[in-house]
Amino acid sequence: MRPLFVPAMAFALMLLAGCASAPNDPTLTLQTSKTPAQYADCVVPKLQGSALSPTVSQTSRSYRIVVPSKVSTDNVLEAYKAGKGGKVFIYERQLLASNFLPSAFERAAQECI
Repeated sequence: MRPLFVPAMAFALMLLAGCASAPNDPTLTLQTSKTPAQYADCVVPKLQGSALSPTVSQTSRSYRIVVPSKVSTDNVLEAYKAGKGGKVFIYERQLLASNFLPSAFERAAQECI
């Protein structure tokens, strides 16, 4: 029984490693020449076209786009004013099996740079 327990625990810890990553660290940071408003105007239709349901909120300096997830925490995209354009922070939590290819969320974010 013990020889099976150790590998099973190691495997379980590896699966949970993605959940233990720092929740406040972005998974991707991008620089754009667009303003936050222009960037949001580009990315929201792309997310909707991918059958995602984004919710948009804004402040005087930023846009926050939240896409609900059925299996993990919500995916968040934040676009801030920076210099002559904007800086985009992507917070996305994916299952281990889906980390090999960019998600529709990440593709939409990168296409609008």
